[in-house]
Amino acid sequence: MHETDPHFEALLVHLKETRGFDFTGYKRSSLMRRVNRRMTQVDATGYPEYLDYLQVHPDEFTALFNTILINVTAFFRDADAWEYLRAEVLQPMIEAKPGDSMIRIWSAGCASGEEAYTLAMVLAEMLGIEQFKDRVKIYATDVDEEQLNEARQASYGEREIQDLDAELVERYFEQLNGRYTFRKDLRRSVIFGRNDLVQDAPISRIDLLTCRNTLMYFNAETQAKILGRFHFALAETGVLFLGKAEMLLSHSSLFTPIDLKRRVFRRVPRLYAPPGVVFADPPPAGTGGVTGLDELRNEAFAASPLAQLVLTSDGLVACSNRQLEKLFGVSSRDIGRPFRDLDLSYRPVELRRYIEQTQLERRTLRVTDVEYHRGSDVVHLMVQISPLSGADGSLLGVNLIFHDVTASRHLQDDLEHANQQLEAAYEELQSTNEELETTNEELQSTVEELETTNEELQSTNEELETMNEELQSTNDELQSINDQLRVSTSRLDEANAFLETVLTSLQAGVAVVDPDLRIRMWNRHAEDLWGLRSGEVIGQHFLNLDIGLPIDQIRPLVRGALDADGRSGEIRLDAVNRRGRAITVRVACTPLRSRDGGPGGGDGAIIAMETA
Repeated sequence: MHETDPHFEALLVHLKETRGFDFTGYKRSSLMRRVNRRMTQVDATGYPEYLDYLQVHPDEFTALFNTILINVTAFFRDADAWEYLRAEVLQPMIEAKPGDSMIRIWSAGCASGEEAYTLAMVLAEMLGIEQFKDRVKIYATDVDEEQLNEARQASYGEREIQDLDAELVERYFEQLNGRYTFRKDLRRSVIFGRNDLVQDAPISRIDLLTCRNTLMYFNAETQAKILGRFHFALAETGVLFLGKAEMLLSHSSLFTPIDLKRRVFRRVPRLYAPPGVVFADPPPAGTGGVTGLDELRNEAFAASPLAQLVLTSDGLVACSNRQLEKLFGVSSRDIGRPFRDLDLSYRPVELRRYIEQTQLERRTLRVTDVEYHRGSDVVHLMVQISPLSGADGSLLGVNLIFHDVTASRHLQDDLEHANQQLEAAYEELQSTNEELETTNEELQSTVEELETTNEELQSTNEELETMNEELQSTNDELQSINDQLRVSTSRLDEANAFLETVLTSLQAGVAVVDPDLRIRMWNRHAEDLWGLRSGEVIGQHFLNLDIGLPIDQIRPLVRGALDADGRSGEIRLDAVNRRGRAITVRVACTPLRSRDGGPGGGDGAIIAMETA
């Protein structure tokens, strides 16, 4: 048994006060397991933190209830039990009813409705469609509104109907867009509504009540309360159909098993005891002509195995037997003494008021559960006090008989203890069975979730495989482009090398500029002539170069080559080479034309510089 956690109980009270769901009667072991599972999914470390989470996120209530109420069900679940119910319960029930009487069924804890529609199909097969619509009412209830809305839709997928017989599917379902919907004309006989088995009043006059694998979630006290309501709900000969985890071994006063293996029980009518029982003493027998009768009577009285004491009507000791002397020490020496002077009158029980009552009412009284401590032993007694009347009806005295019921009391205690142990064993067995069934339900729910996750993973894997093939195709295309680029680069390198060779082979220094007069090429003879390497001048503005050439005099020549008409020109200039010697340089400027040979110098200019 789980120790009560005050934080968990506070969470249950919050659920009851804010949403009307009373889970306080559920078994704590399974309830805490389901709540902990939901807490793990939202990363809550404790019940107070999860309570705060519920207050901040109202949508979490729906997810929590769906987790607690496992809602595992199916059409014709446990087919053997359904076949037995049809042949041995419903068939005799229908035959015993008048032809126009109503048949009322209650499916408690109906979840998504499969069980209610199973009942509808079974009864429609037995009665025929028309009689079913006229005579049958099926009340299907649950505490989960979301499940009830799904049940009202009566629409199911391939997985839900896969175990149904194909003929039943064809007769009772309409297919649309891959879904199977239960027939609308028969659906009117199935009424769905919310009912909390713990708090709400039961439906009455029910012929068959099915509540399968629902009681196992409640503790023993709540189960007893629900079963009392089920007993009230059922008609005199009503039948209760439970799940395979629920046996009702400890509720035989309410239900008796019809078939315990299949969990089918019949309602036990309530029996009422009569208001009272009248006990009468037998009349005294005639003495006849037997001689020595007084001595015989005295000896029989003295030898009686029961301790007896006779008092006169005045309360004096008239006679006692040996067993009384052995038990209480009252002997023949006490004859004639007032009874009130004896210890026996008030110990082990106050007898004087019972004697007075017997004399007044003239009837036998019994004092039970009297304990008498004799040394270290405890003797259990039952005292019978009977009035003694004369032939004329006058009161002669009172007879006290002390019955030693110690042995029977011990047997009764042993029997009660054995019954308690048996009851506890039955309860423990049923609780274990219900825990196992709950675990099976959870495992089935987990398996279904894993199957869904597996399908999603399979779909994701297929998408990844498709993307992988697309990437492979793209990679092949990029490889082909890369090969083409490598060939183009090789050709470009060859062209550049060839151009470099051509420029190097020229005896003049050559500079190639773009339309903005930025140097694009600078050959080796230009390096030797002016002392600037190619890396220093590439990208520089030609007219900004600090070399021994009078750049300002070249400006008109270069501008003319870059004009629209692209004029070539030549000029001789005095300059200073890289060694500081005065030289005469012949500078020729030619427009740089594209391959199509169009006019103008729009692509730049070629400047050739040669010592004259």
